[in-house]
Amino acid sequence: MAIEVRIPTILRTYTDGAKAVQGTGDTLSDLFADLDTRHAGIRERLVDPAAGNQLRRFVNVYLNDEDVRFLDGISTTLSDGDSVTILPAVAGGAPETHTA
Repeated sequence: MAIEVRIPTILRTYTDGAKAVQGTGDTLSDLFADLDTRHAGIRERLVDPAAGNQLRRFVNVYLNDEDVRFLDGISTTLSDGDSVTILPAVAGGAPETHTA
């Protein structure tokens, strides 16, 4: 079973600069474990052991453009030909200023 995983710029140091990699697995958790066998360290950037091996709070994962948090999270079932996109959450902006 081949699954394409799109890698954000910040995690490409784990994939030797590759924007997309192939992986296998019946669930998202299995896929991340499989990726970690070839791209050591990537799983720990995505999964938080302190939170019961759930997705890290500031990592968004999409299965075929659908947010996995609204599916089964890390237990979401995968199929051959699926596309998984990993996106870091982005926050920021300037603090609001008040003038008197």
